[in-house]
Formats: sequence, C-alpha cells, structure tokens
Amino acid sequence: MDEQLLRRLVPEVLGVLVRRGAGFAAGEDAVQDALVEALRVWPADPPRDPKGWLVTVSWRRFLDATRADDARRRREEVVDTEPEPGPASGVDDSLRLYFLCAHPSLSPSSAVALTLRAVGGLTTRQIAQAYLVPEATMAQRISRAKRTVSGVRLDRPGDVGTVLRVLYLVFNEGYSGDVDLVAEAIRLTRRLAAAIDHPEVAGLLALMLLHHARRHARTAPDGALVPLDEQDRSRWDTAAIAEGVAILQAALARDRLGEYQAQAAVAALHADARTAEETDWPQIVEWYDELVRLTGSPVVRLNRAVAVGEADGPRTGLAALAELDDSLPRYAAVAAHLHERDGDPDTAARLYAEAARVASDPAERDHLTRRAARLNTRARP
Repeated sequence: MDEQLLRRLVPEVLGVLVRRGAGFAAGEDAVQDALVEALRVWPADPPRDPKGWLVTVSWRRFLDATRADDARRRREEVVDTEPEPGPASGVDDSLRLYFLCAHPSLSPSSAVALTLRAVGGLTTRQIAQAYLVPEATMAQRISRAKRTVSGVRLDRPGDVGTVLRVLYLVFNEGYSGDVDLVAEAIRLTRRLAAAIDHPEVAGLLALMLLHHARRHARTAPDGALVPLDEQDRSRWDTAAIAEGVAILQAALARDRLGEYQAQAAVAALHADARTAEETDWPQIVEWYDELVRLTGSPVVRLNRAVAVGEADGPRTGLAALAELDDSLPRYAAVAAHLHERDGDPDTAARLYAEAARVASDPAERDHLTRRAARLNTRARP
C-alpha cells in the first residue's frame, strides 16, 4: 500500500466531492470511509485508477449517509445522481481546500489541524502525535473545525495570506511523533505553488527551503542548539539552498514584494555567506527595513536590532533595541547578545539567565542557561 499516494489523493478526492455538492464535513467523513475500504481491498486487488476508485467509493458513502439522514432530504434531491464509474477528472480541486481549511472563522490551531487532515491526508493519530496531545483531544478539535466550515461556500477567491500563515505555522512546528511537519509543510506549499501563480507563495516556499537547508547543523549530537554563527556550514544542504535562491529570484523579479519574499531574502544572504564573518549585514538591515515597512511587526524590529548590532556595532543595536517594548518575547536574549558583544559580560549573564527563565522551548532554555553560566565562569577570579 503506497501511503504517499493515498496522502496525495485525499485532498483531490475531497475536492471532487465538495465540488459536486457535498458538505465539507460529510465529504471528509466519506473520504475517510473510502480510505478504510481501500486499506482492506487494495492489497489483494489494486485498482488501475486509484483516484477514480476513491472518488466512486467516497461518493457512494456520501450518498448512503445522505439517504439515511431524514434531515437532509432536500440535499438528497440535489445530489442523488451518481456519476457512472470511470476515470476521474484530471482537475485538481485541492486549491479550494487550502482556502477552506484556512478560513478566518477558525483559530490558528484548528486551521493547522484541519489543513493537515484534509489537505495533507494525515490521520488524526498522526496529527495528535505531532502536537503531543491525546488523539481524542485532536479528534474533537478537528470535528469542531469541520462543523465550523461545513456551511462555508467558496463563491469568492480565498485569502492567500491566510493560507500562507497556516502553512508557515505548520512549518514552524518542526518535528515530533512520526510525522515530519517541516517536510509536510514544504510538500503542501509546493502543491500550492503548482496550483496558484503568486509571488508570495513562491516566497514562502523559498523561505522554507532556505531554513530547512540549515536544519542538520542547528543541533549538536547531544541535542544542544548551535547558533547560526557557530554552525558547521559544510552540513548545510546546498541543493535546497540553490533551489530556494532560484525560486526567490524569480519571485522578486515580478516586483510584487511581500513579507515572505523579504524574509527569504534575509535567509538567502545568510546562506550565501561562506563564513559568519562574510555575512552581508548591511544588506540584511535593508531587508529588515523593508519588512518593517511591510508588516510593522515588533518581532521584525527585534530581529532588525540584532542585524543593526552586527552591521553598525553593538551600541547602535542596543539603541535600536531601546525603542522596543522590553516585554517582547526574546527581548532579554537579544539584549544579552548585544551586551556580550559590547564587552559587558556581567549584564549579559544576568540577561541570559532572565531570558532562560521565561523561555518556553527546553532546548532554547538550556542554550541560554549555558550562555549565562559560561559568562559567569569567566567573570570569577
């Protein structure tokens, strides 16, 4: 049984059912029933047209459920016409599912879960393992999300920006359980890029590839975080970097700059430097200026302060940092880094310890704690 094939076909089959008139929730239930049947039948009798088989069985399951529900008699009059079995249409209906699963009425966590289920083809168990929650909890979350969007009609173009935010949330979850969410996010974004011609979709794909290229260098054998300037750059994935840069250059050439393209440009400048010392920090500051203009995000301003500190000296970076709210996440960590570079180890050690106390990620907390301990050890006579 080809699990990758099934996962690829799930959104296409669900898209066909929704286009024919099935509600999202009922259609998704029908597709899941068909998948169970496929797992039973296909090993002994594989179909010549897997998508066509799944569409036919899913549609029959949907009609059976519709006929059995007296409250849906009016819908039955509309949909009670079963197409003749045959090759499935080559049209990819999954694009509408991206927009449906990223509907503004859903919370970010629900949108991510629904996207992984309906577009990614993951099981509830796999999604629950990835998010380290009980399967029953994830099942309830997905059921609520399905009910929320069940009555939504996509009679107008969806918001690409919302879809991209959901995919970036998936990407940033990283890896846990038996599903690599980083790879899954890249796979889904590739499919979206193939279905829609939009420079920001390309920008997000480039950003993911460039970040993912550094993945294996980010941690030491003991699991400790390795900062960018200390990473072994020979471990970076040069093929992913080359692909990301090529995709980014094509997107930037269209002169419709967006935040994901600008973020990818920063990542590309880091990837282009053979050593940390060769990083083009002045150009990175310019891209952060563009990101501030595009987003106004305090987090972007925080990252810009780091870049300014590298380009123009730590005191200039501290001056940029002083303009921001000190309650921002990672504010203390950035301040510690800049004070360390400015030759003030006592203040840096105190701030690293403060940042460690509020860090939510265990690996980051350990990294900050070690930084503080290292500076305190040096300060002892």
